[in-house]
Order: sequence, then structure tokens, then C-alpha cells
Amino acid sequence: MFIEQLLLQNYRNYEHLEVEFENKVNVILGENAQGKTNVMESIYVLAMAKSHRTSNDKDLIRWDTEYAKIEGRLQKARGHLPMQLIVSKKGKKAKYNHIEQRKLSQYVGNMNVVMFAPEDLNLVKGSPQVRRRFIDMEIGQISAIYLHDMGQYQKILQQRNTYLKQLQTKKQSDHTMLEILTEQFIHAAVKIVAKRFEFLQLLENWAVPIHKGISRGLETLKIQYKPSVDVSEEQDLSKMKEVYEEKFFRMKTREVERGMTMFGPHRDDLLFFVNGRDVQTFGSQGQQRTTALSIKMAEIELIHSEIREYPILLLDDVLSELDDYRQSHLLNTIQGKVQTFVTTTNVDGIDHQTLRGASTFNVKSGTIQKIQ
Repeated sequence: MFIEQLLLQNYRNYEHLEVEFENKVNVILGENAQGKTNVMESIYVLAMAKSHRTSNDKDLIRWDTEYAKIEGRLQKARGHLPMQLIVSKKGKKAKYNHIEQRKLSQYVGNMNVVMFAPEDLNLVKGSPQVRRRFIDMEIGQISAIYLHDMGQYQKILQQRNTYLKQLQTKKQSDHTMLEILTEQFIHAAVKIVAKRFEFLQLLENWAVPIHKGISRGLETLKIQYKPSVDVSEEQDLSKMKEVYEEKFFRMKTREVERGMTMFGPHRDDLLFFVNGRDVQTFGSQGQQRTTALSIKMAEIELIHSEIREYPILLLDDVLSELDDYRQSHLLNTIQGKVQTFVTTTNVDGIDHQTLRGASTFNVKSGTIQKIQ
């Protein structure tokens, strides 16, 4: 799949933008703070209905305007498909193939993207929240059911936390309601955990040979899901529920004292091992970067294996963060099969045949122009 045309209205620093792209590498060139990353972000938002840079949708709307609109014409195996996302202070409206989507979970996944930005190098060394977000965003692209389940989980988690806080402050004393919420919580949690186990096994299958290639056969990668409740991928949902129920029964008093849910998918983490050593704690910066790069390249292949089309790759100012060898490995892998967007302040330091045949666009003060 690839995006042929992008239209922006009142998006960040763009009052109006209309640009056409080719199904190859598209280099977006410009000085900092001119709007390069905003173009990249808008493609991501069009696909995912949320930004990778901010959790506040109002940040996407141009100053002193009521809404931001992103439109794209997507080319997929079954033809041209228009997409539209309007972000206003009241919320979001999404259309796919001219039909308004009642739920965003039905909209996300129609256009698949893999984003690789400097902050993604924090996937290995950053906080557990970064890794949870990564898992949820990537599974959400290939599973509408997972997105729905995550939505349900978040609602129940919020309700349960509110009730625990009320028990803590003695505004409530009835524990029957807590038991009902706990039962609903566990039912939602185990479905999410099971899907994460399944996804990470698939991701590891793709990432291991990629990592071995980048490390010239010297390193072996292992990905391990670290749940906050002692469940394993060998267990079925009913067994997982039993383990969860036992844990929550043991920790009930402590949760009421703290006024919060202390276990569940929102507290889980992800570990990466290279040659048996935890990369986050013991890995060199080079090993951490190789691991992050392997994971991102594995995502591309995993999505292709699931939907039979390659996703769109967004490389936001990341090539300058990679040495020549890792740059070349990435660009050689994607050449000719993945529509790729690259933002950079200059191409002088990137000497690669993939970029020599690229379309290049210059961004300046919220305008974009193709360089002939």
C-alpha cells in the first residue's frame, strides 16, 4: 500500500497543504521548526487516529482555528481508497472510502504505518510505558478486536480505580461492587495479555534473523513479555483467570489501602535480551540501537505477513541517529518494496543508492515544494 496524495487543512503550522507522493522513497528536506515532522506526523495520525508526539489532540489544530483536517488517497491492492480524519475540540470524525466510521477501532488498521523516530530508540532503554504503548499501537493496527478490548479494559480500569479510591477514603464501604468490577477487569485483562503473548512471539520470529543479520551473525535476540501477574503463554484463558483471581484476592486489602489497581496489562513490561543479557541494563548503545532497529524492521514484515501488503514506513529524522552500517542495512531492506518517508535537515551524510532515486521535497515555513 502507499499514499498517493495528502491534504492538510489547519494542521499544526499548515493552513493548507496539498501534495502528491510516489510509491518509493520520499525525502522531506528542511531546517528545524519548518514543518517536516508535522507532515510525517499527519500521515501517522491519518492512519492511527492519534499522534505519536502528543496525547492532546488540540495540539494538532492550527492556532485560532476550530478544527484540523487530514485527507489522504490510499492505493491498496483493491484500488484507490480515500481517507479523512477531522480533529476538533469536540472529538474526532473519521471516514474511510467516503463512509463515516462509527468507532475509531473500525477505522484504525485500514492504513498501516510503521514509525521510526529518535524517541523509538528509547523502546529498549525507556520506561515500561513506552514499550506498552508500542505493543498496543502495533497490535491495534492488525487487530480491531484488540483495539475494542483495550477500550473496554481502560473503561473498567478507570471505574475500578475510582471505586478503590472511594473505599480508601471511606466514601464507599460495599465490597460487592469491587468484586463485580474485579471480575469484569480480569475478563478484559486476560484477553489482552493472551493477544500480547501471541503478537510478541510473531514479532520475535521476524526480529531474530533480522537482528542476526545486522549484528553480522554475532548476536541472538530474545523478546520476553513480563506480565505483572504470574501468567504464561502456555496457559489458556481460564487458567489465566484463575491466576489473576488468586492474585487479586491476596492483594485486595493493599489495593484498597492504596486506592488503585496495582496489577494488570497497564503495569506489564517487555524485556529484550542479546546473547542472554538484558540489553536495557547491560547492553551497549550500539546493541540497544540494533535491537530497536531490528524490532522496527520486524514490524514491517509482521504486518506484511498478516495483511499481505507492506505498510508505509516513516523515518522521522532517524537516519542521522544511525551509523553508516545500520543506515545501509535499513535502506537495503526496504528498497523497492516499502513506500518510505524520510525527514532530514540535509542528505549530505546519507550516501545510499535508495536515496539517489528518491523524490525530494523542500519544506519551509509551512509550505512544501517538490525539488525537480
